[in-house]
Amino acid sequence: MGQGLWRIARNQQLQQQGYSGQGYLTREHGRRIPANNVANTSHRKQAQGGIDIYHLLKTRKSKEQEGFINLEMLPPELSFTILSYLNATDLCLASCVWQDLANDELLWQGLCKSTWGHCSIYNKNPPLGFSFRKLYMQLDEGSLTFNANPDEGVNYFMSKGILDDSPKEIAKFIFCTRTLNWKKLRIYLDERRDVLDDLVTLHNFSNQFLPNALREFFRHIHAPEERGEYLETLITKFSHRFCACNPDLMRELGLSPDAVYVLCYSLILLSIDLTSPHVKNKMSKREFIRNTRRAAQNISEDFVGHLYDNIYLIGHVAA
Repeated sequence: MGQGLWRIARNQQLQQQGYSGQGYLTREHGRRIPANNVANTSHRKQAQGGIDIYHLLKTRKSKEQEGFINLEMLPPELSFTILSYLNATDLCLASCVWQDLANDELLWQGLCKSTWGHCSIYNKNPPLGFSFRKLYMQLDEGSLTFNANPDEGVNYFMSKGILDDSPKEIAKFIFCTRTLNWKKLRIYLDERRDVLDDLVTLHNFSNQFLPNALREFFRHIHAPEERGEYLETLITKFSHRFCACNPDLMRELGLSPDAVYVLCYSLILLSIDLTSPHVKNKMSKREFIRNTRRAAQNISEDFVGHLYDNIYLIGHVAA
């Protein structure tokens, strides 16, 4: 009984798909083709609009074998755009398949400049046999060397002609690079105050609120963990640079570099007070205004209040 029901259901299914018990039934004409002739006719496309099973199976199989799209079959602009999203490791792997595309100099030039925004060699005529892929490897090697020993890292860049022996060039390289270890960088800048001077001048604090400008400054030039001469030097340099970038604001508020210096120290102390879990009794806004205006009497009470609100809502200026 079960086999008989199965045969009936199967025959109905075959009839709906265009088959009969004896052969192939076309939908358009209802004409029967003997079963032994199906193999001879299935390779041809049916002129009357019938279903070519052989063609469909062959197409499906070829699509399954295709796998990934061959970038060499695409327009070059599209292929380069796709490969530009890869990092250096993936681009090297892609070069095993698409050697000409993945080794293109424009792709490696983009990788170099997106990771190391400034190098002296970018502005020079490239020497014979120059390759941006080779330059990327040298920049990566130099960065790893810097993170182990900053002096050796800088000397490596200079020996390869990547950087000129100039404080301004070194400062630009540091300012535009995010792969350098900040602890090693802090030690290097503490020893190379000439590089630090040029690095400070690269910052533009125009039309920035003082706490936000201080955060940006310490994001590039990390503050020391303890108070000392180096921290005082950083705040002094920042104060002069902030005033130089905002002369009209300084005139309007009646602030001088010394007054900005006092405000910066107050903001750092307030940041520690509000964010430290060890401080139980947090400084109130009234106390901060009173203490700050006691140190710098010409500062507006409303301005100091805005400073407190910024730290309270956003957080530490030197985190």
